[in-house]
Amino acid sequence: MKEKTYFLPDETATINIGGALASVVLSELKQGIVVYLNGDLGAGKTTLTRGFVQGMGHTGNVKSPTYTLVEPYDLGPWQVYHFDLYRLADPEELEYMGIRDYFSDNCCCFIEWPEKGGGMLTEADLIVNMNYSGEQRNITLHAKTELGLRVLTLLESAL
Repeated sequence: MKEKTYFLPDETATINIGGALASVVLSELKQGIVVYLNGDLGAGKTTLTRGFVQGMGHTGNVKSPTYTLVEPYDLGPWQVYHFDLYRLADPEELEYMGIRDYFSDNCCCFIEWPEKGGGMLTEADLIVNMNYSGEQRNITLHAKTELGLRVLTLLESAL
């Protein structure tokens, strides 16, 4: 497993990392990815996802799906799904909402609090850990699949 850590001095840097991930997906991968997002409340998980969704071409608001579990973004040939499982009471709820239908070649899934999914989720290509460093953040991206490793390699040249 390969990993890469970046220092994020501000919100703009977090959005830029998300945008760079989108650029890699659009220009190089041409297939969807699954990203697990870990970090305390307020660590920047939704901000990173906002950068990705905007980088994929979305021009409207990108909000946290804390109460809806998932926010979908239909972006032409791409589907981006932003999950927030923080309030999930039982992983079986994911089965009832058809969780398997969200994972396909043209879908990019960003999942906050994936540990609450209890084995109902597809394996992550990337695991992103976001941690506080004073008022700033550190982000560490871990490749979990060959696709994730390719993303990390391409991301280094995109930043």
